[in-house]
Amino acid sequence: MNFPLILFVLLVITGSICLLDYLFWKKKRAAGESEPWWIEYPKSFFPIILIVFSLRSFVIEPFKIPSGSMIPTLLVGDFILVNKYTYGIRLPVLNKKVMDMNEPKRGDVLVFRYPEDPSIDYIKRVIGLPGDVITYHNKQLIVNGEVIKMEYEGDYKYVESGFGYIYSDRFSEYLNDNSHSILINQEVKGLQYSNVREFEFRDNCKYHRTGFTCEVPAGRYFTLGDNRDSSSDSRYWGFVPEENIVGKAFIIWWNFGDFGRVGLPIR
Repeated sequence: MNFPLILFVLLVITGSICLLDYLFWKKKRAAGESEPWWIEYPKSFFPIILIVFSLRSFVIEPFKIPSGSMIPTLLVGDFILVNKYTYGIRLPVLNKKVMDMNEPKRGDVLVFRYPEDPSIDYIKRVIGLPGDVITYHNKQLIVNGEVIKMEYEGDYKYVESGFGYIYSDRFSEYLNDNSHSILINQEVKGLQYSNVREFEFRDNCKYHRTGFTCEVPAGRYFTLGDNRDSSSDSRYWGFVPEENIVGKAFIIWWNFGDFGRVGLPIR
């Protein structure tokens, strides 16, 4: 369901009725005559739809986390807010940037339209910027020849639907001097080569038995899930085009199963 498009259509319909009533229909009604329902209802809903559409399009947008690819940073069932203007102002529905502001930084948690199906929103962490060379070897991340520091935090287990408990190791990973937590499952290979698809700029990546090396093209970003061994990300379907960016995730505003997560910033 394309919710932004639905909101836009409702906004156009209710706004048009309000305008037509102001210009024509109102003048034709007799003094004291009440508005017909098909005018009254759209005029009542138009301000609400306008506010929701404006906030959702230009300021913040809510999302629900549907999968465990970003555990432990984001859990299934987390409701998050996404800053829509931090990377620039975009036209609603078309998602075309009309004003530049900031560029994504390495380590940002990014919401974007899935390159293989833009009707689906994905959330991953930005690992590679345009021009970066990303290497993943034996589950060690290397950016532009620099080995990214990791510190062991301890064991971590979580429930995955259909599989029961999954046991992993939790690490702090440092990007741009900022740390975030990731999960590494030592029993799973760092790259499932059979899941690698053909994608645009596929020749920029070289895959091998223990990992890969990718050079990020101009106007593209390389992303990984924090749950490294249970994530469909740039390793498998390629780079995120700049025009697919929706915004930056910045806070968890609700979780029905764990109220303690409410208000947690996303790092």
